[in-house]
Amino acid sequence: MESTRACSFLQFLCIILVLVTFPSMLPTTLASDFSIKEATIQDLQLAFKRNQLTSRQLVEFYLNQIKIQNPVLKGVLEVNPDALAQADRADQERRTKAPGSLSGLHGIPILVKDNTATKDKLNTTAGSFALLGSVVPRDAGVVTKLREVGAIILGKATLSEWSHYRSNEAPNGWSARGGQGKNPYTLDEPCGSSSGSAISVAANLVSVSLGTETDGSILCPSSFNSVVGIKPTVGLTSRAGVVPISPRQDTVGPICRTVSDAAYVLETIAGIDTYDNATFEASKYIPKGGYAQFLKKDGLRGKRLGVVRQFYEFGGDTLLDETFKLHLKTLRQRGAVLVDNLKIDNELIGDQSEEIALNFEFKLSLNAYLKDLVTSPVKSLADVIAFNKKHPKLEKIEYGQDLMLQAEKTNGIGKSEKQALLNMTRSSQNGFEKLMKRNKLDAVVTPFSSFSSILAIGGYPGVNVPAGYEKGVPFGICFGGLKGSEPKLIEIAYSFEQATLIRKPPPLRKLEI
Repeated sequence: MESTRACSFLQFLCIILVLVTFPSMLPTTLASDFSIKEATIQDLQLAFKRNQLTSRQLVEFYLNQIKIQNPVLKGVLEVNPDALAQADRADQERRTKAPGSLSGLHGIPILVKDNTATKDKLNTTAGSFALLGSVVPRDAGVVTKLREVGAIILGKATLSEWSHYRSNEAPNGWSARGGQGKNPYTLDEPCGSSSGSAISVAANLVSVSLGTETDGSILCPSSFNSVVGIKPTVGLTSRAGVVPISPRQDTVGPICRTVSDAAYVLETIAGIDTYDNATFEASKYIPKGGYAQFLKKDGLRGKRLGVVRQFYEFGGDTLLDETFKLHLKTLRQRGAVLVDNLKIDNELIGDQSEEIALNFEFKLSLNAYLKDLVTSPVKSLADVIAFNKKHPKLEKIEYGQDLMLQAEKTNGIGKSEKQALLNMTRSSQNGFEKLMKRNKLDAVVTPFSSFSSILAIGGYPGVNVPAGYEKGVPFGICFGGLKGSEPKLIEIAYSFEQATLIRKPPPLRKLEI
C-alpha cells in the first residue's frame, strides 16, 4: 500500500513538473473555443465583441500563467492587485459605450518595465531594493496615455538592474528584486535590459509590454526572445517618470508578438508630454491617423534598403549566414531594392565618447529623478552606491557597481564631456545620416541587434522582427532608419513579417524522468 501511494505521489509530482516546465502543455482555450495563446490585440478585441472573452477572463488567464511559469522564467516582478478591478471596469464600459468608440487597447493587459512609474499600488524600483518603498509623484507619461485609452496595467516586468547601468559584471536580465530572468526558449540568456518585457510577451504571460532603451535594451531582448520590439526616435514617446540613464538616448517603446500589436501600442504612447520637453520637437514626426495605417503587406515594394556588413559577422555559422541570405532574397522578392556591401564612416570605433557621456548624464539625470520623488530611501546616486555597500547580500555586491562608481566621479559637463557629445553628433551626421542620404535609403537591415549603438547614439529608430532559430535559440532581423522614419520601418517590418511568419511560441521540451 505504501509503495502504491509513493508511486502515485511521484506520478503527481512528475505531472506538476511537466506543467511548470512546459507551459505549452497548459490549457489555453476558453469554453468558448477562443484560444488566448498568441492572440493579437485585434484577435482579443474581436473576441470581446463576439462575447467569447471578457477582460476579466483575459487577466485571470495571464495571472494563472504568471503563477505557473514565473517562478522559472522570472519575467514579472510584481502583479497589480487592482488588475482585476480594472478588467471589470473595462467590461462594464464595453457593455455601456457605443460600439467602435473604444480604443484598440481598451481592456488589454500590459506589463511595464520596472523603471517606469505607476502611481498605484505597484513599486517602481529599477529592480533595486534601494528604491523599494519610494513613492513616485505621478504616472509616467506613457502610463498616463495607456490609462486614458482603458488599457489594464497588469504589473511590472523585471529588468537588468538599473537598466544595466550598475555594473558590467552583472548578468543580463538579473536584478536584486527580480532574480535572474530566463529566455523561455532556452532557459538561458534573455539579453537586457528590457528582459522581463520580452520574456513575458514571448511566453504568453501578457498580451503586450513596454520596454525602454538607451543602447540595445529593446532591440536585443526582442531578438533573443523571438518578439517584435520598436525602439522609437528619441522624444517620440515620453520618458517622464522613467528611471533615467541618458535623456539624450533614452526612449520607451513596445515589445509585442507582432508588428501590428507594436504599431497599435506605439500610436497610443507617442505624443507630447509637458513633463518631457523632447516630445514637443519629436511630435512633428507623428503621422496623422497613427501608425496602424502603415501595416501594409506590400510595404516592402519600392523601398531602398542598405546592407551594412561591417557591424556583424556570423563566425563561421553557416546556418545563420544562409538564413540571412534567404531573408535578403525575400526582401528583394517583395519588391525592395537592396544596396549591398555599404560601409558607414564610424569615427567612434574604439572611441569612449558614449561611455564618457553616459557617465555624466546618468549621474545628473538620476539625481534629478530621485529629487522629484515624493519619498525615497535614497536621494542621490551616492546614496544608491552606499546602500549597495551596506546590503551586500541583498544586492549581490559581488557583481560590483563599477558603472555607478564611474558615474559618481563625474562633475558636471566639462571640456571632455562637451567633446564627447560633439564627437557623437559628428559621427552620426558624417556616418549614418550621410550613408542614408547619399544612397537614398529608406532603412538599413542587419541581423540581431548589431546596429543598436549607431541607432542609440543618434537617437534613431529601429524595429526588430523574429528571423529564425539557430539550434533552438531565437534571433531577429533589425530595420533602422533616420529620425521620424517609423512609418517606413513599420511598413518594411510588417511586410517582412507577413512574408515569413517565423515567430513561434516557446516549444515543448522533452522531459526525462
